[in-house]
Amino acid sequence: MAELKDTETRSWLEIELEDDMDEELEQALDDARVPPELRALLERRQKNTLDRHTYFNELLRLQGELVKLQDWVHHKGLKMVVLFEGRDSAGKGGAIKRITQRVNPRTCRVVALPAPSDREKTQWYFQRYVPHLPAAGEIVLFDRSWYNRAGVERVMGFANEGQVEDFFRDVPEFERMLVRSGIILVKYWFSITDEEQQLRFLMRIHDPIKQWKLSPMDLQSRVRWEQYTKAKEAMFERTSIPEAPWHIVEGNDKKRARLNCISHLLSMVPYGDVPHEEITLPERMFDPNYERRTLPAELYVPQRY
Repeated sequence: MAELKDTETRSWLEIELEDDMDEELEQALDDARVPPELRALLERRQKNTLDRHTYFNELLRLQGELVKLQDWVHHKGLKMVVLFEGRDSAGKGGAIKRITQRVNPRTCRVVALPAPSDREKTQWYFQRYVPHLPAAGEIVLFDRSWYNRAGVERVMGFANEGQVEDFFRDVPEFERMLVRSGIILVKYWFSITDEEQQLRFLMRIHDPIKQWKLSPMDLQSRVRWEQYTKAKEAMFERTSIPEAPWHIVEGNDKKRARLNCISHLLSMVPYGDVPHEEITLPERMFDPNYERRTLPAELYVPQRY
């Protein structure tokens, strides 16, 4: 009874906000699950100085602004592409998840392409990415992009140096073409330290729920840390152009990285409020001759909770 009374006295808005906080808290608790084998190692990790209340409130505020940005992009017919690159386990996926958590997936979608097929390997390198570019009113987030050629393909030997050089020569003009066509292009690189990546990989190894995140390529990225560093430095030098510069997100602190990335993304487009027609909920039509049928009990999911 006490719980029912509490629900009755709280406003609908308070309940909705609490549900939002609970949803984000579930994800935060998942991040904080620590296998017993790693607790001693985690004790030496730098502590997060951003308190949970501040993080949740800022995240919900920024997500509200993302909804406004999405409305603005749709209203003005803008086209936006955001690339997410960086070290394996640096937090790209977590940032993308928070960006897309409350926006319309029809307006803002994520592209995460698998390894190229045999047919795609024979195409112009950028060809497989072009069909996923946005039309007017759309935002596309690439969870890894054409920069695979400058990173994993180069380091792992999937592309030879001639192909890599062709990429470096072509990609600035390709991106200038995108910008000239009206696309707003934003490029993020998520950076973490060697020690932090090691800890996150170990957490994935010892946590059955997260083991799917660990691929053979991820394991090789540990072995070839310095090679990836050299490849990253060459990529920045050759591809950070005035029309589409790189933006580095410090990722050791996941919460700060998400907030900083979203805040920066919002600053890339001068958006405003979009006028909306007032919505009135229509009255439900009532047919006095309609009698609702009783459905068989076996159609219902068992209520175990």
